[in-house]
Amino acid sequence: MKLAYRLTSDVEDAKDLLQETFLKALKYCDKFVTESNFQGWIYTIMRNTFINNYHRTKRKMSLYDQSKSQQQQNEIRSAGYNDPYSSYYTKELHKMIESLDHDIKRPFKMHQEGFKYKEIAVALSVNIGTVKNRIFIARRKLIRQLN
Repeated sequence: MKLAYRLTSDVEDAKDLLQETFLKALKYCDKFVTESNFQGWIYTIMRNTFINNYHRTKRKMSLYDQSKSQQQQNEIRSAGYNDPYSSYYTKELHKMIESLDHDIKRPFKMHQEGFKYKEIAVALSVNIGTVKNRIFIARRKLIRQLN
C-alpha cells in the first residue's frame, strides 16, 4: 500500500492501483518464476500498471485538448480570420518531409499517420530503437530547415 500511495499521492487511487495490481498478478501467476523475488515481481506489476494508467490519462487529456483546439480553430476559420499564408506553409512543410532520405522519411510519415513504434518496426523489419532514432533524426532535420 505504501508504494501505491507513493506513486499516486492519493488514498483512493492507491487502493485502485493495489486492486488492479493484484488482479493482474492473479491473471498472470503462471508467468511468475518460483525461484525469483515475489515482492519484486508484484512491485514491477504495480509500477508498470501505474505508468500505463498515467500515459492513458495523459493521452486522453491530449486528445481532449486537441479537439478543443480544433474547435477553436474551426471557429476562427468560420469567422473569416483565415491566415493566407497557412496553405503555403503547409505545402512547404510537405516538400521538406518529401525531401528527407527514404530511410527516415518512411518511419516519420508512418508515425505521423498514427502507427505505433512497434507497428512501424514490424512493417519495416527493423528494431524499435532504430524506428525511434530515425523519427528523431527526421524531426531534428525538419526543425533545422524550419529555423
